[in-house]
Amino acid sequence: MLCITMLSVEARNPFVLDSDMLESVKKKYGIGATTRLIDWQNMINSDQSKNDLEILQKVNDFFNQVKFIDDWLLWKRSDYWATPVEFLVENGGDCEDFSIAKYFTLKKMGVDEEKLNMTYAKALQLNQAHMVVTYYKTPGAEPLVLDNLDPEILPASERNDLMPIFSFNGSGLWLAKERSRGRKVGNSDRYKRWMDLLGRMPKGLE
Repeated sequence: MLCITMLSVEARNPFVLDSDMLESVKKKYGIGATTRLIDWQNMINSDQSKNDLEILQKVNDFFNQVKFIDDWLLWKRSDYWATPVEFLVENGGDCEDFSIAKYFTLKKMGVDEEKLNMTYAKALQLNQAHMVVTYYKTPGAEPLVLDNLDPEILPASERNDLMPIFSFNGSGLWLAKERSRGRKVGNSDRYKRWMDLLGRMPKGLE
């Protein structure tokens, strides 16, 4: 009975992109951009994954098809956090945009926010800042890493090319400690870029 109730609640709350927005995107960016948005919407609404790992794989594969493009080339800014809609319309973005799109899509598809973080790290081989999504099956578990640099979802201990610095989600901000979340240092509303992003997020995905 509980399963039936949960399914009916989900059925009443599908993720629906605004039709006027889709038409505007089609006119400005072409049918390819609209198709990517509709494919994303359909992936969310038609998902029948049996567990979190299946959802992680589906979402990681979907967004890793998008091209990496530096913020300065795409937005003429040194650091811009795009919404998933902007990311798919442009068919490009940097590591933060990949992570944002994956994080909010995973949440919408039913993965508990408490299991998800967006984690800033140093990509050691590139010698630059990098962002990934990390998934914790349980609070003390070793996280899995969803990344655009490496398409395979791997445990953090197998990503020796990354040195975690800090992580955050909708409920908190943590300093990294080895491979775990580490010490909580505040709420995510202290992070200005995060709050700006939430203000631009499409309805139903906040």
